[in-house]
Amino acid sequence: MPAEFILRHEPQANGRHVIAVAGEIDLYTAPDLKQTLTQVIEDGATGVVMDLTDTTFLDSTGLGVLIGGLKRLRSRDGALAVVNVDESIARTFEITGLDQIFTIRSSRDEALAALDADIPA
Repeated sequence: MPAEFILRHEPQANGRHVIAVAGEIDLYTAPDLKQTLTQVIEDGATGVVMDLTDTTFLDSTGLGVLIGGLKRLRSRDGALAVVNVDESIARTFEITGLDQIFTIRSSRDEALAALDADIPA
């Protein structure tokens, strides 16, 4: 039985937003993540923290959603930071070289601080 997929959107101050994901991000759940991320950006977010603390799996479809969100945000002078503590997900970022593209932090507070450093208030 697949893990339950839970997606939470939490607006923050100064145009920042946190999207927290629990469960697996794969071919079946990535469209929901894409829809939420796209809507947040279209609604004017300048910075997004993608909190993967409770994410148990991330496949190439999920990585594609994150890359698309990063590109959209950068085209609007925004930024995206990722919170990750899972070793297998960290390995996925490393193998693909995306650990060099994404700002990855081990806590939500660190990720929000990274956004503040990357985006003018």
